[in-house]
Amino acid sequence: MSATPHDHDQHESCRHYLRSISEYLDGTLSDTLCDEIEAHMATCENCRVVVNTLSKTVLLYRRLPSPEMPDEVKERLFKVLDLRPYYHADESSEKPAE
Repeated sequence: MSATPHDHDQHESCRHYLRSISEYLDGTLSDTLCDEIEAHMATCENCRVVVNTLSKTVLLYRRLPSPEMPDEVKERLFKVLDLRPYYHADESSEKPAE
């Protein structure tokens, strides 16, 4: 079954708005674009699901405590990422500031 031109247009519209979803959820997007996204979501269930799921994921991440990572695992991670000069085993890990 091939996509109709309307389906293609809808898909492109979704892509356009989803590119700005991070800024939308962070509250840093212009009011005009926020209004456009909200109007789009009012008629697009798929985008509504994506935004709601991502929003809940971010909320859970911010509420949950940081998991403890064993020093050996941290050291291996920093080594793989070529960040060993920045690794300090005596410092506790923290989430990045919001």
